[in-house]
Amino acid sequence: MTAREANFDGLVGPSHNYAGLSRGNIASEQHRGLTSHPREAALQGLAKMNRLSELGLIQGVIPPQERPDLATLRRLGFHGSDARVLADAEREAPLLLHNCASASAMWSANAATVSPSADTSDGRVHFTPANLISKLHRSLEAGTTAQLLQAIFPDTDHFAHHAPLPAHPLLGDEGAANHNRLCGEYGDSAVELFVYGGSSSSPLAPRHFPARQTLEASQAIARKHRLKEECALYVQQNPEVIDQGVFHNDVIAVSNRGLLFCHEQAFVDQQALYRALEQRVGKDFRLIEVSSDEVDVKDAVSSYLFNSQLLSLADASNLLLAPTESRDNPRVSSYLKQLEGRGIDKIEFCDLRQSMANGGGPACLRLRVVLTEKELAAVNPGVLLNEPLYDRLRAWVETFYPESLTPSDLADPALLQSGREALDQLTRLLGLGSVYPFQRD
Repeated sequence: MTAREANFDGLVGPSHNYAGLSRGNIASEQHRGLTSHPREAALQGLAKMNRLSELGLIQGVIPPQERPDLATLRRLGFHGSDARVLADAEREAPLLLHNCASASAMWSANAATVSPSADTSDGRVHFTPANLISKLHRSLEAGTTAQLLQAIFPDTDHFAHHAPLPAHPLLGDEGAANHNRLCGEYGDSAVELFVYGGSSSSPLAPRHFPARQTLEASQAIARKHRLKEECALYVQQNPEVIDQGVFHNDVIAVSNRGLLFCHEQAFVDQQALYRALEQRVGKDFRLIEVSSDEVDVKDAVSSYLFNSQLLSLADASNLLLAPTESRDNPRVSSYLKQLEGRGIDKIEFCDLRQSMANGGGPACLRLRVVLTEKELAAVNPGVLLNEPLYDRLRAWVETFYPESLTPSDLADPALLQSGREALDQLTRLLGLGSVYPFQRD
């Protein structure tokens, strides 16, 4: 069956800030407390989306979530007017306020796990929003993520939406950032490779940083998605690289169609994984393994080489869309110059420095969804990027987004009010209806 891959990027929210909330994410911790630039961040993300649209790829937009999250602060005992809740939270529990003001939903690779219809027994595209329980600020996203995905993919004849997994450490789920799909053509039945960091049955575990994805969560999602038996494959992420800042698999590996581009230290029992992929994917499986002599893990993490987007273009060539940090790192840049034209046809760089300073590169910002022509026609058309929508979104950002922000600004009621006005206008712009709680109150 003919199908195409669409990328749905998270729009950076107006509360984009550097509160350093993500332990194990080296960039997030290193930039704690610095001044962020939400307007610049959103425009950088939109420019990346527009570039993919210019290349003829399907590009969609996922709106930000409402932040600060006043509903959660009220659940935590703060009361009174919105202004009082914000002021009391800043005075009594600033860490809680920072968690409730995070714009982390921009990294939509963590929004959900998606299984295309070619892989599922009922022939529908399945979505399970990630519970993201390893981090408080991210655990607040799942409910709104579910609402947004249902508004973007509303047709139940083509799309199946599942509730997030129960919020328990045994079922920690970080979404598509730990999920690869390998196949010949996008419309072929594929191998869905679920990468987990820990398991109740495995003695292997990182020693310093948390393993955010569990085997049990991945298996549950495969069951919920009604994956065909031959489509599910599980592999453990190397715990040693988790301790070096590889908090998600997409910091150490990326795939597209039959190509797996990864570091030699990415997985436990890596050679066995390669043999399994060779057997299941067959002649279409290709491998580019980067050795530590070429790029060590430290440089891979600092440059986000593997957090690039690996894309198939209309002329059958492939493109690696990498962050400018990969170009600026001497060892990584040298490696990429040797790689271009030998396994990777083209390499481009995009400036996402505002997102990168919080630990999110090109691949973090997008959720990949493989769609047939009928399924694409069933997507809410208002979220699909074209030149007029790109221009309107740029103007929207210029109107509503602050130029700069520090964590101390998060208690300003004006940020909350402006954010609500922005989201209300955005949902009308994208034709999504009332998806936020403040729109339904």
